[in-house]
Amino acid sequence: MTAQTLRFGIIGCGLMAREFASAIQRWAHLPDMDVRPQLVAVADTRPSCLCWFQENFADVRVAVSDYRDLLASSEVDTVYCALPHHLHASVYCDIIAAGKHLLGEKPFGIDLAANERILAALAGRPGVFARCSSEFPFYPGAYQIIRFLQEGRFGRIIEVEAGFWHSSDLDPNKPINWKRQAQFNGEYGCLGDLGMHVLHIPLRFGWMPATVAAVLSKIVTERPDATGRRVPCDTWDNAVLTCEVRTADQRFPLLLSTKRIAPGEMNTWFIKIHGTEFSAEFSTKQPRTLRTMTYRPGRPQSWEVLDLGYQSAYAAITGAIFEFGFPDSILQMLAAFCDELVHGEQMRQPFGCATPQETHQHHLVLTAALEAYRDGRVVNLA
Repeated sequence: MTAQTLRFGIIGCGLMAREFASAIQRWAHLPDMDVRPQLVAVADTRPSCLCWFQENFADVRVAVSDYRDLLASSEVDTVYCALPHHLHASVYCDIIAAGKHLLGEKPFGIDLAANERILAALAGRPGVFARCSSEFPFYPGAYQIIRFLQEGRFGRIIEVEAGFWHSSDLDPNKPINWKRQAQFNGEYGCLGDLGMHVLHIPLRFGWMPATVAAVLSKIVTERPDATGRRVPCDTWDNAVLTCEVRTADQRFPLLLSTKRIAPGEMNTWFIKIHGTEFSAEFSTKQPRTLRTMTYRPGRPQSWEVLDLGYQSAYAAITGAIFEFGFPDSILQMLAAFCDELVHGEQMRQPFGCATPQETHQHHLVLTAALEAYRDGRVVNLA
């Protein structure tokens, strides 16, 4: 099979860029794809960050300190951009103006105004395909829940809960970085880092909150800088949102939580959907486990536990009995991006990466959460 090649450039060569590039190296893991990514260019202001890519990727022909030089290269069709939030609007808009397709990191703009600037740029370049990174729906358990939703298995929705928790900021002596400073990370704090992950599936199925109430927490207010001096840590550490979803035929609560300080949690994403006919729960804390319950009137209510293997959106060479992990979710997400870019609505499976319109909806929710907490009230979005 002859595969169409998408030539990628990466802007911002940090942790997630290395994971993304490694996924490209593993493309042979997906035997049935008729499109393949090729990493040909990297850009970062730190020369030391470029070296790893040049040493490990023979196809990298452009390695520059100014991302504009990467955008000017005819070698590049598509860009993965993994820069701090305060740079999203300016750099994403430059990528779009250059006519390059874009896979951008969340939150797709430091705030609502920045997000709307990016969407306006996309509206002016309809030939540019853009999506937002969100890996966790591609875990087998989450993807199975998506299939249940597509099949209409749940009946009337009773309640939905989704969250993303980790504990990396529990240590008060952890050095400060850009994600702990509002000037770089934005006023959203943990919501900006993690909110797209918890909202991706709800928004895809039309569950845009009509109301938002929020409790936001600043737990560690100072951290050491590179010299050991204590400096302000001014972003929200944890956020808990209580929302109501209103559809044409029902209302139900949507509970969302994003936490940087959740003791004992390493990097836990979860979703729970309870319905009148069927319920399902999945968490990356138990990545091999999917819990479901089918309700039968007059019969005992009993949860069933399915032990998951490697059951992915895109067929892989891994045996079904083996385990799925975070690098696999990035590979599957990249496959969805490439598939939809090339095939559009005819993509091989029906769940794609987060759309620009979904990033806008999630910004509306996050902005409402800030307002709700500041004013001590419920904000209406309907």
